[in-house]
Order: sequence, then structure tokens, then C-alpha cells
Amino acid sequence: MNSKKMLLIIIAAITLAAVFFGGYWFANLGTPDPVDQIVDVQRKPLFYRNPMNPQVTSPVPAKDSMGMDYVPVYAEDDSNETDPAGTVKVDPVTSQNIGVRTATASRTSITRTIRAVARVDFNEEHMARLHPKVDGWIEELRVDKTGENVEKDAILLSIYSPKLVSTQQEYLLALNNLQALKGSPIGDIRHGAEELAASSRERLVFFDVPEHQIRELEQTRKIQKNLHIHTPVAGTVTNIGAREGQYVTPQTELYMVVDLSTVWVYADIYEYELPWVKLGDEVEMTLAGIPGKTFTGELDYIYPYAESRTRSVKVRLTFDNPELLLKPEMFAEVVIKSDKRIDTVVIPSEAVIRSGQRDRVFVVRAPGKFEPVIVKLGFQSAGQVAVLEGIEDGDEVVVSAQFLVDSESSLREATRKMMEIQDTEPDSSTEMDAMDMDNKGGERTDD
Repeated sequence: MNSKKMLLIIIAAITLAAVFFGGYWFANLGTPDPVDQIVDVQRKPLFYRNPMNPQVTSPVPAKDSMGMDYVPVYAEDDSNETDPAGTVKVDPVTSQNIGVRTATASRTSITRTIRAVARVDFNEEHMARLHPKVDGWIEELRVDKTGENVEKDAILLSIYSPKLVSTQQEYLLALNNLQALKGSPIGDIRHGAEELAASSRERLVFFDVPEHQIRELEQTRKIQKNLHIHTPVAGTVTNIGAREGQYVTPQTELYMVVDLSTVWVYADIYEYELPWVKLGDEVEMTLAGIPGKTFTGELDYIYPYAESRTRSVKVRLTFDNPELLLKPEMFAEVVIKSDKRIDTVVIPSEAVIRSGQRDRVFVVRAPGKFEPVIVKLGFQSAGQVAVLEGIEDGDEVVVSAQFLVDSESSLREATRKMMEIQDTEPDSSTEMDAMDMDNKGGERTDD
């Protein structure tokens, strides 16, 4: 009995609930929503928009290829004719839902740090290529290995040259002649002997005969078979072009000596980075082959042409190398610290909508009101971009969800243009009603 009573109670409860909800549904069936009723009475659709492609519109209700109804588009109740075209009004709830964030434009100074891959090379100003001034044979090669470090004026080799021997003989004859005629009472003869001796000595100097060997010749009055060739600079021997016993001419490169106490470093920077660099900028360099050490130098030269393949511009950096740690052909990473300062209005670069022909930014003109503004941009660095025209200091700009706002702005602008077209066109429905009345009036007959 108890189970039967429980079953009857459950059935009765279900029946009462069905009757209650059914009555509520039938009572509201066919009753329009008050809000929709107000909308239908107070607002008239301007046109209908394809729900899948907002740019496709229709002046009358329609369906798309998937059977979906076009969405009606109404005129804004709070529209202001003075607002610029494309101004968007979004309520706070919608702004929060689509993630609209803003930032304030400020007048400040910006800098840029440029990073590039570089290559170490010789300092061309401290290179010496040694060639003999006369023909001859190498008698002794004192520096015979590349990579050796030599001091300035160090003896590199000894050379035998018949021309040098004859020049020494001429100088000795000139000295003997000067010795014989220096007491002559005739001044012209004495002066001529002095000029002859001076010119003979000068010829030896022009042949790169070292000073110590000329003094030795003057003191001993003995002709020397071999004459020395000295290095004019201190540095490292990077090339040897002759060996002992070899016949050489002035075209033969005997040695190439490079001073590695300073090195040049070449780096490539892109065209858009050119405005940020100038001569004298400080540069820091690190190398994988010298871990834990940072070298400091400066930007020494900017080449006046661009590379055709890479569309980059080569710059030359100078570094001191007293410990000879930097070796030519090593690869390095450089950081050019530009001290460029620009006092201008700066906004986050993510706020800019770049369309190719022009750049736009949405400015907050009032709570929920966003106005598109055409801007002219300047330098960009570290996520910030300088605005030359269009934005003032203190303006609030949209930095996120601006593409959604831009899409709505384009649609609003298209809507306004369509409204203007509709206002200028005659009301076709009124004309049709008038024609119908005329036709009916002409066909009316008395019964």
C-alpha cells in the first residue's frame, strides 16, 4: 500500500508541474517581447547584412546560401552627425568582453640598440707591404716564418744588388772628391763637390739603404756586398713572398706586416636601422672564441653604398687589441649603442593598424567612443613608435582588440554612406502608391 501511495503522489506532482508550465507557455504564446515591440515600433532597419559576410547587404529581408536570415541594421539612436566618419561607440560590457585596452601617448625620448653579426679584419691603416727598390738576390732571410712578431726597424733580410754596389762606389768617389776640393779657394768648385756627395748619399736613402749602413760606409770607406731591408712598422708577419737565393725585382712582395694592436670589425646593418647610427657611437663586442670577455670600441665609418644581395649597409668598427686576442676572420656579435634622442610623442607600436597605404590609430574621445585617426610615424624602438602627426601628448589610444574596433568602424562608415545615399534618392514606395491611386481613380465607375 505504501508503494502505491508513493507512486500516486509522484504522478500527481508531475501532472501539476506540467499544467503550470504549460499554462505559462500558452499564456505568453504570441505575445511579443516588449523590447522587440519597442524596437519594431521606434526603429526601422536601414538594410540587412549577411551574417557570414558583413560586407554583403540587402535592402530587403533575405537569406544567404546556407539559409540563414540576414541581420537587420538600424540607425544609431545616439548618433551624432558631428562625429568623424568611422567613429565607433562600444558599451563598457562589450569593451571588456572583447578585451579593449588603452595606453596614453606621452612626449619622451627614445633610443635604439642595434645588434649584428660581425667579422674581425686587419686594420688597413697599419699594414705594410715590403718591396725591394732594386733588382737583386736574397742572401739571408732572417724572418722566415709567417705569424712572427717583429719590432719596428727590425732586419728582415739581406739582399745583394749590383745597382746598390755601384751606388756605394759613386758615393765613395763623391766623398773622396769632396775631401780633395773642400779647401779650394773657388767657391763654385767647393759647392759642386758638396752637392755631388749629398746627391749620392740621397740616392742610397732612396734605395732604402738603412742609416746605420750608410754611416758604416762613410766611416770604413769599404763597399758592402749585402744591404739590409728593415720593417717600417711593428707587427705580425702575415705573408713572405721570397726565400733565400731567390732573384727579386721591385714587383716582388717580400713581406706583408700587419700591426694587430688595433683591428677593424665589419658589420652589416639594415636600411631601416641607418637613421639610428652615426660616427662615434659606442660598440660592445663578444666572441664565442673568447668567452666571458666584452670588448669596447666605436663606430668608425659608414660605407656610402648598400649591398645589392642583402640590402644592408656595411659599417666599420674599431677596437683596441693590446693582448692580440682578436684575430682576423673571427666572427663576433656586436651591439651598437645609439645615443640618438628624439623628443616626440610616443605610443606603443601595437596600437598602430598598418594597411599599407596609411597607418591608423583609434583614439578614445569619450568613454566607449573610439575615433580612427590617420597618423604619420617616425622612428620605432623597443616596442615604441614615434608619432610625427595625428596624435597629441596625453591622447588615449587603443592597444588591443583594435582590429575588431576597426572592422566595426568600417561597417559604421559604410552604413553612414548608405544612409546618405538613401536620403538623396526619392522614396520609390511613395511614388508607387501615388501611381496606384491615379490608376484606381481612372478606373472607378458608378454603380
